[in-house]
Amino acid sequence: MSEVEGTLQGHRDGHGFLIPDEGQTDIYLSQQEMHAVMHGDRLRVRVVRFDKRGRPEGRVLEILERKKKPIIGRLLLESGIWLVAPEDKRFGQDILIPKNAIANAAAGQIVSVELTEPPSLYSQPVGRVVEVLGEIDDPGMEIEIAVRKYEVPHAFSAETLTQAGKLPDRLRAADLKQRIDLRDVALVTIDGEDARDFDDAVYCEPHKQGRGKSAFKGWRLLVAIADVSHYVKPGEPLDLDAYERATSVYFPRRVIPMLPEKLSNGLCSLNPQQDRLAMVCDMLITEEGATHAYQFYPAVICSQARLTYTEVAAVLGNTHGPEAAKRSELVPHLLHLHEVYRALLSDRQKRGAVDFDTVETQIVCDDNGRIEKIMPRVRNEAHRLIEEAMLAANVCAADFITDAKHHALFRVHEGPTPEKRMALQAYLRALGLGLGLSDDPTPGEYQAIAQATKDRPDSTQIHSMLLRSMQQANYTSANAGHFGLAYAAYTHFTSPIRRYPDLLVHRVIKAMLMGKRYLLDASKMKVPMPPKRPGRAKPLDPALASTELERWEVAGAHCSANERRADEASRDVEAWLKCRYMREHLGEEFAGTVSAVTSFGLFVQLEALYVEGLIHITELGGEYFRFDEVRQELRGERTGIRYATGARVQVQVSRVDLDGRKIDFRLVRDSEEARIVARAQRDKHGHAAAVAAPATAVEALEQVKRSDRELKAERKGGKPAARGGAGGKGAAPAHPIKAARKTARGAAEPRPRSKRR
Repeated sequence: MSEVEGTLQGHRDGHGFLIPDEGQTDIYLSQQEMHAVMHGDRLRVRVVRFDKRGRPEGRVLEILERKKKPIIGRLLLESGIWLVAPEDKRFGQDILIPKNAIANAAAGQIVSVELTEPPSLYSQPVGRVVEVLGEIDDPGMEIEIAVRKYEVPHAFSAETLTQAGKLPDRLRAADLKQRIDLRDVALVTIDGEDARDFDDAVYCEPHKQGRGKSAFKGWRLLVAIADVSHYVKPGEPLDLDAYERATSVYFPRRVIPMLPEKLSNGLCSLNPQQDRLAMVCDMLITEEGATHAYQFYPAVICSQARLTYTEVAAVLGNTHGPEAAKRSELVPHLLHLHEVYRALLSDRQKRGAVDFDTVETQIVCDDNGRIEKIMPRVRNEAHRLIEEAMLAANVCAADFITDAKHHALFRVHEGPTPEKRMALQAYLRALGLGLGLSDDPTPGEYQAIAQATKDRPDSTQIHSMLLRSMQQANYTSANAGHFGLAYAAYTHFTSPIRRYPDLLVHRVIKAMLMGKRYLLDASKMKVPMPPKRPGRAKPLDPALASTELERWEVAGAHCSANERRADEASRDVEAWLKCRYMREHLGEEFAGTVSAVTSFGLFVQLEALYVEGLIHITELGGEYFRFDEVRQELRGERTGIRYATGARVQVQVSRVDLDGRKIDFRLVRDSEEARIVARAQRDKHGHAAAVAAPATAVEALEQVKRSDRELKAERKGGKPAARGGAGGKGAAPAHPIKAARKTARGAAEPRPRSKRR
């Protein structure tokens, strides 16, 4: 049997999986094999057997490296013994804490623990408390837990804070050298109401030039982006901390910024009526929405106004309304922006870019950090206007770098893998849509399916399957295009305050404008090796990156991994807040929509609260349900009832697991649904046993138990459990399967001959 090295990924149920450094198949490790190891350890494992489905199972041979990061958990005192229950259930074992190592923490508090003795086959891990975070109910504690649980850097180094403190509060004369002065241009920022940093400003005006066939008619669109690269230089403390974080992390009511506040909300934020340095993408857009020409240059700008999406949408909806009256001097420029947006949108449709209508939610918290309400974020014309302007600038940046054959980080989104494409094709055939995918699908094919099915009742399910079939976008030095947006080359240029790849792209463009090449400094290689993702090749070891291309690949892998880490931390906090919120609604009933179907149950999103939970398959009634992987639905064998994505159901909140971040629902059937179930039973079996169907899961369970008792009583030869005996009034009806077998035996056995007298 083969030996494999990799990283251990624990499971909350006690077992684990080795993610191999090479290869694509994860190796299962039983609970017994997990006694001496912990989540995050690097191991050498021997494959000892394969299960019925061909999946490998391993045995631990050697622990190559122990995970050294602190573990977050709750300090408990049980029978005089101190221990910490890890917040991340993938660790699987409680950590023993000596009495002299609790650091003045009290039982029940959240603490950070450093291991002093690793686990073994016969003993639990031992550790000491290195930080006391506070009580579990303290405001913002869920964020403190998440940033440590996912190892998000949350404190700037002293050198970084010192360097940021020495930066000037306003622009100096030296900062304006070799820059285009655009302070008289009516650039404006358009962001959400809760935005604090403004890294992009826009301006548009009609533009004509030339005569005859070569004449141009369209718009001049300016996208000005904060010039962060002017202040954050390669290799300096500010740059090292920014690269370590790679992105800002957004939580409800709090942001962990990539740059110190003096930069993110001050010098690099395009605040209104303040001079700011910017990198400008100056574009000519045709009436058909194509980019006719573009140029990049450093500039100094002065934003004329800080506008919100709601405000701009109101102006565009009514140019004579009160919002338009407040911004009367800007209304013509906003109308020009809307005109160029309509042109860019038409070009997007021609390209066949994929565009799904999805609902994003916004969590509104009170002063104590608890959820007050969850409301949908409605995307209006202003959102789409800014989105199209930013896309146009990003494409120009990618084109500029590609033409110069310069190394940089591209935002790559590849099409579906062959396995996912085949699964999607089978799903579309099963629905009988008459729409399919070619062997080499294009974004236009995806968009055509999305448009053709947008008015169907199951459109949510279809669009979800389309999304899941596509691969996750990432940063890489090898340009492979952006499948979803239907671009041959795409990069990120427009958010250098909160994304490090954008800062790198700014540096590349600046170097090219000066006729130079930007080279990644060696400090970018001093980062831990990114974790290997299941089904992906092993990331390049930063210490082994020798060529310029390999260094860019390391930077891309680092930024992609930190982006996923930020997303996981944000989702964890939102899940905790939603669980805390739903604890106040235990026992209440809500209408919901099935958002996903699995072999173990239905995920349902509540229509009023925008919270998702699980209806376990055992709560669907007293029968056996089969999971149809092709159709993505559960079907009852006895009644034929089907549950698929998009189905509307009534549920009751039955359980909330705050530690596991899980919400459980119970299916509630109204009288009409109960009659449908009963009719399905009668139509399917045609016997008196299919009487009134249970209205709730509790009644369904009681009915199954009653039927089981009756069947056992008959098998023992005794009287049926129902009142009135086997043949009397009120007797239980014969069990349909037993009756069928008895009839079959009676027909097959010959009758005994009568004796002659």
